[in-house]
Amino acid sequence: MRMEMKDMRQAELFMDFVKRSPTAFHAADQVARMLEEAGYERRMEQEKWEIRPGGRYYVTRNQSSLLAFDVPEGEWDHFQITASHTDSPTFKLKPASEEVVEGKYVRLNTERYGGIMMSAWFDRPLSVAGRAVVRTEKGVISRLVCVDRDLALIPNVPIHFNREINDGFHINPQVDTLPIVGDGAAKGALMEEIAGLCGAKKEDIAACDLYLYSRTPGSVWGSRGEFFSCGRIDDLECAYTCAQAFLSARARGHINVLAVLDNEETGSSTRQGADSDFLASSLMRLSEALGVCGSKYMAAVSSSFMVSADNAHALHPNHCEKYDPDNRCYMNEGIVIKHNASQRYTTDAVSGGVFETICRGAGVPVQHFANRSDIPGGGTLGNIANTHLSMATVDIGLAQLAMHSCYETAGVEDVDHMIAGLTAYYDADVKMTGDGMYEIG
Repeated sequence: MRMEMKDMRQAELFMDFVKRSPTAFHAADQVARMLEEAGYERRMEQEKWEIRPGGRYYVTRNQSSLLAFDVPEGEWDHFQITASHTDSPTFKLKPASEEVVEGKYVRLNTERYGGIMMSAWFDRPLSVAGRAVVRTEKGVISRLVCVDRDLALIPNVPIHFNREINDGFHINPQVDTLPIVGDGAAKGALMEEIAGLCGAKKEDIAACDLYLYSRTPGSVWGSRGEFFSCGRIDDLECAYTCAQAFLSARARGHINVLAVLDNEETGSSTRQGADSDFLASSLMRLSEALGVCGSKYMAAVSSSFMVSADNAHALHPNHCEKYDPDNRCYMNEGIVIKHNASQRYTTDAVSGGVFETICRGAGVPVQHFANRSDIPGGGTLGNIANTHLSMATVDIGLAQLAMHSCYETAGVEDVDHMIAGLTAYYDADVKMTGDGMYEIG
């Protein structure tokens, strides 16, 4: 029997969030809109911050990373943070991107962004989104753009000309993955359309950050409607659920912090990534505005707790041999706590125990994941952020299939699991009482 629509509501709301977030810029903008609708006030990095007890605030950097703060009315002595990321693997257009082939086609010159699964991008409708920088009388202004129609496609070579395609064909990103955007008469049409979306003339476009995105719509499927598929599940599922939990909770005894950061897929070493000063400097400015400085601020950071949220690998039914025999995770079976002996995930016994205790108390199922010892896993935001702000951190995620494909799959029930677990985390007062000791109020 198909699940009732109410059981799919959050998954479908998430897929709508993905549809409105074709790039990291749009994802950060969607979170900002959610915060503003809930009464959060924007603060600008280049201005002095006025912060009051009981206030709610957010700040952005590069239009692609965002921090939000829920300040309690009374005393506070630490921060409780969730960190996720806005970016996903894709193709970025080069500055000079339009190429005419024999006068018959216009194609786009692109390069890979992140650990992209290139084969998934062939023979499906694509389009272009990102931001364009427009010249003005006083300087420049950056505007978000999205070509909201089927615009491009990367065609496969016929099997008659590529007999190796089913035997491990090597994909050359400078040759094989360049998308067609029109016939020979389409030269210049894309930038004309981008300018039109900005309400500007083509010659007034100073520069662009444009990316391909898949137009394949999201889908709920399975015999009971138990799975859903769409683009950018990694890591917008965590960004969305962290934001929903943040908005559902209220801080008490601590400051709740929502961090959605860009460029995780390329190593986070940018001015808006986890390896920047964005989180650390913003927490310091927030604290100073509330009169908490020096050693008192350092004590607050040391007493803080972070949840690094980035999705996990669900067991693939056709390749069970790729997974550790005892530490596997499955879709729709709850939040995944991720472990790695080399600390590519930050979880240790203390941070994992704190988070699992919170989830169990809220009735949220938890499972544990570790890679096979002979297959190295990827890292994420937690350990990188910890080099700038040292605090107890747990790495979590939701189980999904086809990570880094342009069409990924996850479990319908897990969207609700993550919102419930993170709401309980934000609502709890996770108080450090000693080295390796916490009280959860």
